[in-house]
Amino acid sequence: MKIGLCGTMSVGKTTLVNALKELPEFKDYNFATERSKYLRDLGIPLNTDSTLKGQIIFLAERAAELLQENVITDRTVVDVMAFTKAAESINYYEADAFDELARNLLHEYDYIFYVSPNGVEMEDNGVRETDLEYRNLIDFIIGLNLQRNKHRIKKLTTLSGTIEERIETIKETIFG
Repeated sequence: MKIGLCGTMSVGKTTLVNALKELPEFKDYNFATERSKYLRDLGIPLNTDSTLKGQIIFLAERAAELLQENVITDRTVVDVMAFTKAAESINYYEADAFDELARNLLHEYDYIFYVSPNGVEMEDNGVRETDLEYRNLIDFIIGLNLQRNKHRIKKLTTLSGTIEERIETIKETIFG
């Protein structure tokens, strides 16, 4: 089973994945969480400064996660597509070609959970962009990507509320 959480920055995706690690229902799963600080320290530009090469690395990470069995990740191909479209240094044609390639992986997720930013304060972790307009732009693009590619997505569920409510929604969606 391949489970991905998608959403703009600072909505609690990593926190949620870390909470799922503690649950017995997910004891046989591999967990993948953000590596932004590590990648930034390698010299890979992030967020608005991202480059096509950087986004290819992020897509390769998502593809590697999809090679695993029973994986839960706090990033999906949808996120990578959104950050590519919003990157200032990537022109429209490059971003469109990237999008065309990346969307071919969407059907591999058994479940995609969109984590809504509604009611979630932005936190500064020292790596992510903290501009609220940029956060909203990424969320908007993610929404467009989900809508445009809904025929490629097996199961899409929106998460909101407290971490406990989000966990309950995930468990209900997966286990019934």
